[in-house]
Amino acid sequence: MPDTPSAPAVPPTPPVPLSALLAREDLALRQIAGPGDADTAIHWAHTSEMADPYPYLLGGELLLTAGVHIPEAAGSGTYFDDYVSRIVAAGGAALGFGLAPVHDTVPRALVAACDHYGLPLLEVPPQTTFSGVARAVWQLMAQARLAELRRVTEAQQSLAAAASRPDPVPSVLRQLAQRVGGRAVLYGPDGAELAGAGGAPEEAARALGELAGVVRPAGAAGPTPASATDTVAETHLAAYALGTGQGFVLGVAAPRRDPGDHTIASVAAVLLTLLTGEQQSGAGAARSSALVRLLLGVPPEAVAPLLGGDRWVVVHARPTRDGPAPDAVAASALGAALGSTLVDLEDGFVRVLVPADREPAPQPGWTLGRSAPAAPRDWAAADTQASRALARARATRTPLVRHGERTGLADLVPPAEAELHARTLLAPLGQGTALTETLRTWLSLHGSWDRTAVALSVHRNTVRQRIARCAALLGVDLDDADVRMELWFALKQGPADRPGTNLDRG
Repeated sequence: MPDTPSAPAVPPTPPVPLSALLAREDLALRQIAGPGDADTAIHWAHTSEMADPYPYLLGGELLLTAGVHIPEAAGSGTYFDDYVSRIVAAGGAALGFGLAPVHDTVPRALVAACDHYGLPLLEVPPQTTFSGVARAVWQLMAQARLAELRRVTEAQQSLAAAASRPDPVPSVLRQLAQRVGGRAVLYGPDGAELAGAGGAPEEAARALGELAGVVRPAGAAGPTPASATDTVAETHLAAYALGTGQGFVLGVAAPRRDPGDHTIASVAAVLLTLLTGEQQSGAGAARSSALVRLLLGVPPEAVAPLLGGDRWVVVHARPTRDGPAPDAVAASALGAALGSTLVDLEDGFVRVLVPADREPAPQPGWTLGRSAPAAPRDWAAADTQASRALARARATRTPLVRHGERTGLADLVPPAEAELHARTLLAPLGQGTALTETLRTWLSLHGSWDRTAVALSVHRNTVRQRIARCAALLGVDLDDADVRMELWFALKQGPADRPGTNLDRG
């Protein structure tokens, strides 16, 4: 006779709650003994008339019997206690006793034994066949499997969408915590919590941080596991080492451990690996070399070949909605989406230098302005173009605005003469001042006070005051279309303002 296992293995199939089986009106099952635990999980149905079913059970079964094996004098001895205790020892989830053709009622001693050992006992009416019960179990399991697949698919889609937001790491963690109904945390190489979302009991949250240390490479000899699990304070814990090799770890704490939770957490771990990974490649070495040469005074056009192209576009970006400012990870994720690792982040504003052969596309959660393709010697001018394109995109609520490249009237005037005329006309405003930029933005937006205020991030009354000041200094009537045209021509032909000011960034 086999030894009694201390912890029966439950097969990895999607279980169904016993309550769902009892709710089937076509079966008319009735629970008459054992705990009324709605969480009792049924993994499959099995029929047996063996006096000792233990060797034939794997655990998690609804065992069905008509009582053929019961001797006539069973009620006066320990037969039912022995029978039920063996079912419980094998990990059986519940017992179904069929009425007819052998027994008209469920033996009272069997009811007492099931109550004693805490085994749910179901009365199966004569009109319900065991095969019908088994079919119902498999139907419910198929429904559960389909629901779990749908949940995993929806979670994968929501996690992918979160990874494309301006704050990808917090967004992925929020989605993961929501999907598992618990807490998700990203730990850094030093074990510190970099970002987190959701909630968990204090004891479990503390244990989760300790579990993360199990999978974090610590420089010790020997391999470390890719993942680890534990249960603390009735909370299921899991830690996943991210594949960057830098020591980042994803920790998950949830009140339950559903079959699809591991898959969902694994998807989040892959996305976080991409978001936190550092590219250690020849391209990274070339970028480092280019930076060193620029710092040593080498002209940009001499450094550009190291970066992989002769012509580039500059993209300026800000988050579309108000919220937390993007961090370095969000900026890097945006650069990756645009096809470039040359990213600059400052004060919530992101600029990306993109090879001209990679046309930037609108990005969810971002507002973008793109310059015309430019050679390295014209990068400063392209930066200004991208700045103004971003300002126009924000004012018009357009995801992406590209700086125009068409030939216009300005091309008929020699550049030197056009610039001299512009300097002379705009001299009263001062070069690169708030007045100049306000006038330029106001004219580009057809005199709209509100849209100009949005583009410059100032109050509309400030715009009115600045435009009135411009009109007074220039001595012109800004309601005159001819005056507006001439000023716009001068603003377009004048020297580019020094890039890098807050106004230039929209």
